[in-house]
Amino acid sequence: MPLFNAYRVFYQQPSDEEGVAAFLRDRISHSESVILIAYEGEKAAGFVQLYPTFTSIGMQKAYILNDLFVKKEFRRRGTGKALLDEAFQFGVNESIRFIILETAPENHAAKALYESMGMQTYNEYNRYIKIFK
Repeated sequence: MPLFNAYRVFYQQPSDEEGVAAFLRDRISHSESVILIAYEGEKAAGFVQLYPTFTSIGMQKAYILNDLFVKKEFRRRGTGKALLDEAFQFGVNESIRFIILETAPENHAAKALYESMGMQTYNEYNRYIKIFK
């Protein structure tokens, strides 16, 4: 849970270990999330979180790779690649249609990683959002 809290703090959110614990417990207990954690020795180095969705056109399950985080001291060691490899293998094992993600246009390191692993940009549609809170 400290790793997920560190992820949120990285994105300028206030530290909230109790809230993080409750949020993750709720996701896991309702089968609303798949979390894969990378360890270096006994230390949690990073994680990826996948949320299930579906493709109506393809009539299959898919996943949104919503969160990928590697602690600063473990970056540039292949941890992100290993996490993506595990996520992709999970997708193969589950016979899903695709894994989709978004990243900031200026996140060049992440974009290079995704592209090096066979992901491609998907710009066929405009994406819209309505924020409620």
